[in-house]
Amino acid sequence: MRANPTYILLAFYLFCFQLSTAQEFGKKGITPQKPSKDSIFTSPKDTLIGLKNNALVHRKRDTIANDSIKPKEVIDGIITHDAEDYTIQNAKDKTITLYNKAQVTYTDIDLKAGIIILDYKNNMVYAKGIKDSTGYHQRPQFKQGGQESEQDSILFNFKTKKALVYGVKTDQAGIITYGEKTKRVNDSTIYMRRLRFTTSKKKIPDYYIQTNKAKLVPGKKIIVGGSNLVLADVPTPVYLPFAYFPLTDKRTSGFIIPSWGESNNQGFFMQNGGYYFALSDYFDLTVLGDLYTNGSWGLNATSNYYVRYKFSGNFSIRFENLVQGIRGLSDYQKSSNFNLRWSHSQDAKSSPNSRFSASVNLGSSKYYRQSLNEFNSSQFLNNTLSSSISYYKKFVGTPFNVSVTATHSQNTNTESITMTLPSLQLNMDRIYPFEGKGGVKKNAFQRIGLNYNMQGQYQINTTDDEFFTSKMFKTAKKGVQHNLSSSTSLKALKYFTLSPNVNYKDVWYFDRIKKRYDPTAVNKDDNLGAAVNDTISGFTRYNEYNLAVSLSTTIYGIFPVNKGRLKAIRHTITPAISYQYRPDFADDYNLTVRQSSDPNDLLTYSPFEGGIYSVPGSGISNSIGISVKNVLEAKVAPKEPDSDEEDKKVIILNNLNFSTNYNFAADSLRWSTVNVSAGTRFFKDKLALNMRADLDPYQVNSKGVRINKFNSSLFRMTNLGVTANYSISSKDFEKNKDDKDDSDSKNGNGAQDTPDVFGENIGPTNGFPNNRNNKKGESETKETELYRAKIPWTLNLVYSMTYTNNGLNSRINNNALMFSGNVELSPKWKIGFSSGYDIKDNAFTYTRLNFSRDLDSWRFNFNWTPFGVNSSYNFFIGVKSSVLSDLKWDKNKPPDRVLF
Repeated sequence: MRANPTYILLAFYLFCFQLSTAQEFGKKGITPQKPSKDSIFTSPKDTLIGLKNNALVHRKRDTIANDSIKPKEVIDGIITHDAEDYTIQNAKDKTITLYNKAQVTYTDIDLKAGIIILDYKNNMVYAKGIKDSTGYHQRPQFKQGGQESEQDSILFNFKTKKALVYGVKTDQAGIITYGEKTKRVNDSTIYMRRLRFTTSKKKIPDYYIQTNKAKLVPGKKIIVGGSNLVLADVPTPVYLPFAYFPLTDKRTSGFIIPSWGESNNQGFFMQNGGYYFALSDYFDLTVLGDLYTNGSWGLNATSNYYVRYKFSGNFSIRFENLVQGIRGLSDYQKSSNFNLRWSHSQDAKSSPNSRFSASVNLGSSKYYRQSLNEFNSSQFLNNTLSSSISYYKKFVGTPFNVSVTATHSQNTNTESITMTLPSLQLNMDRIYPFEGKGGVKKNAFQRIGLNYNMQGQYQINTTDDEFFTSKMFKTAKKGVQHNLSSSTSLKALKYFTLSPNVNYKDVWYFDRIKKRYDPTAVNKDDNLGAAVNDTISGFTRYNEYNLAVSLSTTIYGIFPVNKGRLKAIRHTITPAISYQYRPDFADDYNLTVRQSSDPNDLLTYSPFEGGIYSVPGSGISNSIGISVKNVLEAKVAPKEPDSDEEDKKVIILNNLNFSTNYNFAADSLRWSTVNVSAGTRFFKDKLALNMRADLDPYQVNSKGVRINKFNSSLFRMTNLGVTANYSISSKDFEKNKDDKDDSDSKNGNGAQDTPDVFGENIGPTNGFPNNRNNKKGESETKETELYRAKIPWTLNLVYSMTYTNNGLNSRINNNALMFSGNVELSPKWKIGFSSGYDIKDNAFTYTRLNFSRDLDSWRFNFNWTPFGVNSSYNFFIGVKSSVLSDLKWDKNKPPDRVLF
């Protein structure tokens, strides 16, 4: 609940009213007594007023004493008071004075001050601090529940219910309020003079909003007169003649102030101005608009929803109408784009056996390149949009579960779109039908496992132009695939593991292809007469199976070294050989058709061409697979010879893998390429190096086609890829650094995550307070060390290179070094950068610079993309607190979207 000075004054009024009621009891002849367990007024040091339960019988009865209506007791708690120096009760003047660290408590009300005076003769309560040669101390502090206020003095008349508060200071929901004088007239009207509002917690605030007069209606509204923004005690020209603030403990609707700027193509503009709708406690709606002087405009609707312990998410849709050039000239053109995003997550505790999730990002292929109000680095550099909506259900007590998924994949370069609406999948967890009692699986027969999977898809392939039109459903594909597999394992020759398995696949289609000869059609040689396709509706199916068996083992080789701290090196080899057999199923389904004017020119085809699950396997597969995996490790002794620490295991070579196949059934080219992959880490896992390559044993002819002839050398490298990631920071050079810092950047497998070299996404007009991705602590004020200051920094490097060789010519496709990092020049100054250098093209890649300054209660950010098609900048300075997030200056220059 958001507090206000009115609430605190009302609570203080109630507190004083209880004291006045207690005094009225004393006026009616009730004799003060010693405190007892029945007393409602107690004090640890003295007695203010004592009342016993039976004391009320001495009161004079009125005419309604015998009525059925009983008077409500005014005092419903114990009032205690205390003072460090003294408590004076003046019977003549009817006053009670508490001096030095005075405190009075009643229920949840707590009043502390240097001096508290209760004047029953004039019906006044007065609280103030103590003034001495060192200043003014022990200002009155009033607290009730979670509401607190501090003031110079309080004067309250508990008969007229009026009050004066001088020098009040309150902190409510992050807003600190200073008021020189506050006057309470009645329950519904409070006047305040010379008010200052701020979020700065400094003794001398960085800024404040100053007003001379204000009127408060408790629980409803506050009306403020002329207001002026003051920075560092210097008034600014920013002035409002009046202001109206509704007071509520709930979210409220309101206008959103737009940002402004200019661009070369669109002219002057206003962005992200609109209205916020607080529709309920569970969801809201924000509607924003952009307007450009050249006629371009944009609309954006965003909604956030949240139901505690159930689910949460957000939904946004944006549409832009873009105008380029001047109407009437040749370069004038109009275009539009849109983007729809939806994210939904379910609380895991709401339904343990089912879950629903959504991650949607679809729209125009050129949206992230053409949008005038979107600064998403990862999407701008990526050429794929993807979405997924899924529902999962686990059937308790059975091995079955079902999932329904709708997916979307979009290539922004080719503007091709693939969607599954939906994909239904039924899975059966592995079962052991022959296991012994109690699940015992001692032999190979008992370890026979059975798996089943059924998948049905309705797939749509379309383009941007036909998206959301009836045309995209005409070429839709649909089908169902059943997969059944069974496997077991057994020990062979003591050291080997033999694993046979059987796989069966059954595919259902609901239409098929039938080719016919059309003498009027044009064939691939531009002659008349060709085979054309007819789609025949109706159920059809095919099935196939394969048999496989694998044999594997693990070999350990230990080589003692005993040189220095290096004790031994261990080489782990995991060889495996597999055999697979699959009959030729294509002959059972293939058909032939005439494909040219020559009657003997026949084309063999499958009626399942173009199906989701492909066609039956053609040709006999009778192959052997060979693979070898290698791991190289070292055993290193601790630095201290007499240490109780155990020897440390250091990985020298994380993996070195080889794999290939040999097909006995092939008439030529029986060997496949040899796939090689390797990876290792250096410098305490700071540097990760990975390599992959394909080695071809066969030669190629003059057209680049493989022929059944081995190379003169052993292998010919067809592909090579090398990647290296390196992260370093100033913490790596600090002494006595905790090893925990090294593990923070690693994933669950002990491998370091690939650093983000593209930089974070920014919202150019939303500003710092509205950014949901702010790290914890960034809104707090940092302390600055003037001497011996550290300059923390981080640097991330990513190198990537790809090489291809088709046998005729070779080339390097990609050769680039990406880098990013940040430098904290001081605890409040931070510079970030992300860029790269294309070694192949001798040019810098996408570059972004970021400058930020912590201004205590304010925040400064400047993001700049200096060159390229996405060149732009964004300037923001504003209050950190979300309560005054509209107090900002936000200016940006969007990309001109032109090459130079």
